[in-house]
Amino acid sequence: MIRLLLAEDQEMVRTALATLLGLEPDIEVAGEVGDGAEVLPTALRVRPDVCLLDIEMPGCSGLDAMEALLAELPGTKVLIFTVFDRPGHVRRAMAAGASGFIGKNRPAEELAVAVRRVMAGETVLEPALAAGALRTAPSPLTPREREVLAAALDGSPVAAVAKRVHLSEKTVRNYLSAAIGKTGCANRFEAAHHARERGWL
Repeated sequence: MIRLLLAEDQEMVRTALATLLGLEPDIEVAGEVGDGAEVLPTALRVRPDVCLLDIEMPGCSGLDAMEALLAELPGTKVLIFTVFDRPGHVRRAMAAGASGFIGKNRPAEELAVAVRRVMAGETVLEPALAAGALRTAPSPLTPREREVLAAALDGSPVAAVAKRVHLSEKTVRNYLSAAIGKTGCANRFEAAHHARERGWL
């Protein structure tokens, strides 16, 4: 039996997925979460074999949640499940140890097959996604620059961003300045959206 942790912020989608996957004879939905910050504590509690993980979630992104999860439970397989197929997301996910990447537009049967495949040690990645990731330059941002830029995405003032990421305003300004330079943008708002569109955040 494959123990599955399902991380999806839309309750209706999560409930439907849990129901459909729970009908499979060899898959047990051991846990469900709707917030990225809940992924690791729930995984530590239910010890899943596979985590089916959305990228866009409140609390923290699915990619950040995946990195924390794999640091603590390296034996867990992670299958990214999302509507976003940005090459930067694919690059970051696979570099961090994801076992696959599947779109939300796929039929439920394909999702169950993908879960079985990653459990068997295979990598699940559509050829078009793999090609796009290979053609795209890797993110030039450091983890700290990425964190600060993501916190500035909603247009918050520097003071609010500094509080959110637990850094001084001066340090935040330095990271934002570096990110602006690396993205070739005119300001932090453009840099944040530029980075997000490329899947770097």
